[in-house]
Formats: sequence, C-alpha cells, structure tokens
Amino acid sequence: MINIGVLGSTNGTDLQFIFNAIDEGKLDANVSVVISNKEDSYILKRAQAHNTQNVFISHRNKDREDFDSEMTMVLREHNAELILLIGFMRILSSKFCNQWKGKILNVHPSLLPKYAGGMDTNVHEEVLKNNDKETGCTIHLVTDEVDKGPVVIQKRCLVDSDDTIESLKAKVQNLEGDAFLEAIPLFSNNG
Repeated sequence: MINIGVLGSTNGTDLQFIFNAIDEGKLDANVSVVISNKEDSYILKRAQAHNTQNVFISHRNKDREDFDSEMTMVLREHNAELILLIGFMRILSSKFCNQWKGKILNVHPSLLPKYAGGMDTNVHEEVLKNNDKETGCTIHLVTDEVDKGPVVIQKRCLVDSDDTIESLKAKVQNLEGDAFLEAIPLFSNNG
C-alpha cells in the first residue's frame, strides 16, 4: 500500500475517483493527507468527508520556498510516499521538485506537450479555437519545468462539433480519474 499526499486548490474531482477506488478495493493506497492553499477549497471538504487529514497552508506573504517547506513538513509528518497535484494552482519551487523527485504526479487537461502551461478552461478553449479533433489528459512527473516532466499516462477523447468548453472539461475530467488509477500503482514500489 502506498501513502499518498494530495496538493489541491480547487474542487478535487479526481480525488473523489481515488477515494472511491480505495473504498471499492480497486486501488491499494491510502490518502494520508490533503493540503490546500485555499481555506475554502472543496478538496478539503472532500478529505473531511472521508476522514482524511486535511491541512490549509496559506501561501500569502511567503516566498515559494518557505511555503513549499511547510508543505514538505506536513507531507513527511503524514508519511507521504507519492504526491498528487489535483487542481493545485501553484508552481512548485525547484527545491521542492528536487526533494520529491520522481514522486510527484500532476494531471494536465491536455495531451502534453500541447497547451503546456495552460490551466483549466483556458486549455479547453484553445482546443476548440484550434479545431483539434482530439484532446485528453496527461499524467506526468513533475519537474522544475512547468508541464515538461516525463509523461506517465495519456488518455484521449474525441472533440465533437457541438462540444463547448464545459462539455470538453467534463469529458476530460472523466478521463483524469481513470488515468490516476492507472498511474498510482506504477509508483507503489518506487522507493
């Protein structure tokens, strides 16, 4: 079983897929802690609903390294072995990325390297604007270069002529949970 630490700033939709898979015995993992830089983020409420340790750490008036050091202390305190970025809207410091090298996975709502650096609905808007025929999500290792780490898994879906930003976001989010469920076991013995 692998202990997972989650960093998130938003709703944590993908975290729900992970909790469900653990509850159903489909994933041999434990979410030991969820950390958010947004006190009112729904991802913290999801963690509470699953009796999972949840911690708010403010990033305000702190430099990136100090904020990241606080997160590292909490992750170590909860024996995190793998870190998942689920809607985490902060760029991590080089120090943090190097401390956790090979143990941080991010989900990006495009088929990287396409739309690297883009966030949330902006990515889907670009997909539609460029008349892409397919899109999807990418789980990749996090390095100190944003969205440039090695790709672990990509899931694809077609872009329909009547798709909107919101319908595309929903399609891609449906892929993200499955992508995480495939990626996490690959790191279970990553010591």
